[in-house]
Amino acid sequence: MKIIDCITYFNEPLLFELRLNILEKFVDEFIVCEARYTHAGEKKKLNFNIDDFKKFKKKINYIIIDDEPEDLVKIDNVIEQENSIFRSNAQKRIFHQREAIFNEVKKNKNDDWVIYSDSDEIPNFEKFNLKKCKNKFILFNQKLLYYKFNLCLPGYNWFGSKACKVKDLNSITELRNIKTKKYGWWRVDTFFKKDKFIDLKIVNDGGWHFTEIKSPEEIYEKHKNDEHHDEFELTGIKLEDVKSMIKNRYIPYNHKADKKNLNLRWGKNIKVPLSKIKDNLLPEYLVSNKEKYSSWFDES
Repeated sequence: MKIIDCITYFNEPLLFELRLNILEKFVDEFIVCEARYTHAGEKKKLNFNIDDFKKFKKKINYIIIDDEPEDLVKIDNVIEQENSIFRSNAQKRIFHQREAIFNEVKKNKNDDWVIYSDSDEIPNFEKFNLKKCKNKFILFNQKLLYYKFNLCLPGYNWFGSKACKVKDLNSITELRNIKTKKYGWWRVDTFFKKDKFIDLKIVNDGGWHFTEIKSPEEIYEKHKNDEHHDEFELTGIKLEDVKSMIKNRYIPYNHKADKKNLNLRWGKNIKVPLSKIKDNLLPEYLVSNKEKYSSWFDES
């Protein structure tokens, strides 16, 4: 029985190296998928270099996506439609990458375990043995950290990394979209819905979502090119604003606000404070090598 860890890659060498070191003793294969275009549709160079991770080279399966999805919608001059079409096209590009991972994963045995995460989400296996788990779907309840490894958004649960066996995987996107609520056996709708399941396990203390562990310039560039780039542009956030966020320990995004109201959820005037957390809540490898990553800790 294998454990296969899967991510899509943009340009996160720091976090990927950290991921490898944290998960290496638990994971048998790392599938890394990179496209030659951004979610916004701009062409990009390939950033992943397997020679940067020679220690783990035998475990890495690197997939390159050269083509774009065939069903992209051409954007016309009707401004009201542009944002929705941009978002739809971005989602299609994401799905296209995930399907490439799915096709690779399906080459494995039925009882092998598949984990899918965004590249900055790292599951915690220190106290959880995936190979002994009897549940069908596994969701990892992860700490949400911003800018520095020890700056946490308190009081918020992030369910990023999710896992199932190869035989139960219908698509990567379907796995990603599983809801966190465990439904009773009497719920008939669980037989028809692709995001509601009975046989579900939530792993508390399930890892870390190290989001935006980047320089201000890299964070700004990331938001200009990701799935939500159209929303980011509407906020009016500039590079200097990003620098202020890091210095003053806050995020311009309210995760608990109504998702339909962009002005309440995301903007220059929204300041949700971050808190420093203790080392014992971080990955053992990270704490043991703190000097190596010292510039990514808030010690002020």
